[in-house]
Amino acid sequence: MTTTHFGFESVDEQDKARRVRSVFDSVAPKYDVMNDLMSLGLHRAWKAYTVLVADVREGQQVLDIAGGTGDLALAFAPKVGPGGCVVHTDINEAMLLEGRNRLLDAGVSLPTVVCDAEHLPFANARFDLVTVAFGLRNMTHKDGALREMNRVLKPGGRLLVLEFSKIARPLEKIYDWYSFKVLPKLGKLVANDDSSYQYLAESIRVHPGQEELKALMRNTGFGHVDYHNMSGGVAALHVGIKC
Repeated sequence: MTTTHFGFESVDEQDKARRVRSVFDSVAPKYDVMNDLMSLGLHRAWKAYTVLVADVREGQQVLDIAGGTGDLALAFAPKVGPGGCVVHTDINEAMLLEGRNRLLDAGVSLPTVVCDAEHLPFANARFDLVTVAFGLRNMTHKDGALREMNRVLKPGGRLLVLEFSKIARPLEKIYDWYSFKVLPKLGKLVANDDSSYQYLAESIRVHPGQEELKALMRNTGFGHVDYHNMSGGVAALHVGIKC
């Protein structure tokens, strides 16, 4: 049996995807509300910065992985115009349906695909840009997923990974207190689910930090990788270029 992390637990690799799916099935209906509460609205600024760095152009092909409720897909759609395409994907059907409904309510219709980032159902060199926001840490084989993202990018294409990361040392104690004492209580109060938010707090702690993720991206085929810390390292945006 090969094991991997599920928060602070060690679980069978075959069981992790099921348990992650269960978490996001549970949180999907209140996901946007909880994002605003638990990040004090900062996730909106982090995503807006990601869209700015992405610099999507008319006619481009964009793949949004772990797109969930569709924040990035909704922002990219008008930028690619009628000649481009944004493909909105997630491994979790409940999250994807929430996002699809939100996009349709906004008058935006995009290709929506349930798929596993470790086995993307797209041709080689299909996309100009691939994005994954707050999804990489939930993947069992991050190296395999990153290789797949590299595979579907055109030469010179870019991968943007927005993810929780390693916070600056002076902020660690208050961040830990908030993550493990306040966040699960918020989850219980708003979403009637404290255990899922306990897992989310734990999953951040076992995810590679800024330098580790940079090295992992380099090792999976990206010729140039840089990152931008936000909010003292609470989140970081990694940018990799396929050479």
